[in-house]
Amino acid sequence: QVQLVESGGALVQAGGSLRLSCAASGRTFSLYTMGWYRQAPGKEREFVAKVRLSAAIYADSAKGRFTISMDNAKNTVYLQMNSLKPEDTAIYYCNAYTGNEDYWGQGTQVTVSS
Repeated sequence: QVQLVESGGALVQAGGSLRLSCAASGRTFSLYTMGWYRQAPGKEREFVAKVRLSAAIYADSAKGRFTISMDNAKNTVYLQMNSLKPEDTAIYYCNAYTGNEDYWGQGTQVTVSS
């Protein structure tokens, strides 16, 4: 069982930055695939970024603006978001894939005002 707790969501103006955090339980955190997904109102949940063993993959919408990173000592994954746009407004969810199961956090709201 893996528990995920996100934090860092906020209201920010367009062009601003936010850093989301996701604290995970689990003794083999460093081996997980950790990811961030988001869901805007009226839309399906979509992939944003994921990382495993320092290898990261980004959605086209995130490339060049967002950076995902893991701190294995803190069992935490981060999503640094720069140059935010109103279309980045969504609930952001942390995901952990252990190789056997998927786990999700409760989500954190990011709102970008124009």
